This record gives sequence, structure tokens and C-alpha cells, in this order.
Amino acid sequence: MEAHSIAPSHHPLDMPMMESSKAVTIWIMTMILTLMTIAAQQQQQQPPPSMPGEAGGCSRTFFSALVQLIPCRAAVAPFSPVPPTEACCSAVVTLGRPCLCLLANGPPLSGIDRSMALQLPQRCSTNFPPCEVIN
Repeated sequence: MEAHSIAPSHHPLDMPMMESSKAVTIWIMTMILTLMTIAAQQQQQQPPPSMPGEAGGCSRTFFSALVQLIPCRAAVAPFSPVPPTEACCSAVVTLGRPCLCLLANGPPLSGIDRSMALQLPQRCSTNFPPCEVIN
């Protein structure tokens, strides 16, 4: 008799879930590396100055402002057709214009379309004036 090796099979419906899990894991790892890089850069630099016209500027660090906007991730991904959710818009309002402008003028972030991020206040129907992006 011939012995046959039986390879474990995956149910076809499991494949999209596994692909999705891989994508989420990769995104999380990328964000962790990006945030670690930003934290290291912030330790070497002085805090950014207040934006023009902002009394006191943002009271948060770049990292904590970025974490606040996690609910907006899908709405600011490159080429994303996803509108901001209620949770995203709530985070935008809570964060406020000074901190949004801090993020807009921070280092580039992998997986985030900066121009889409700058449109969040308008897309969330807030009355924030646009941020001045400093090059």
C-alpha cells in the first residue's frame, strides 16, 4: 500500500479572512514602526511652534493626536472611497483645529493621504478653517 500525505486544506471561505488578518497585522506593524520613528524624532527636536492664529496651539503630542484619529483610518487611506464615520467626526471635533494642523504639518505617515486628512473637517461638517500647511 502506498502512503499518501494529506495536506491540511483550507476552506475557501477562510481565505479572505486570512488575507484581511494579514493586512491588519501589516498595517499595525507599519503604524507601530512609524510611531516609534516619530517618537524618536520628537525626543531630538523641540515641540513645534503654535500655528498662526492659534492661541496656545495643540495641547497634545503628535503621537497622542494621531492616536485620537484612529477611527478615521479608513477615510484617509490613499484612494479610499470610504466617508468618515460618526466616530471619526467625533474624534475630529474632540481633537480640534490646532491638533489637526499639528498633524497636517508633521512627518508623512505611511498609509495616510494627507490631502484626504486635511479634508476631514469639511467632510465632517465642522466649522474649522483650513490648516496652513508649512512646507
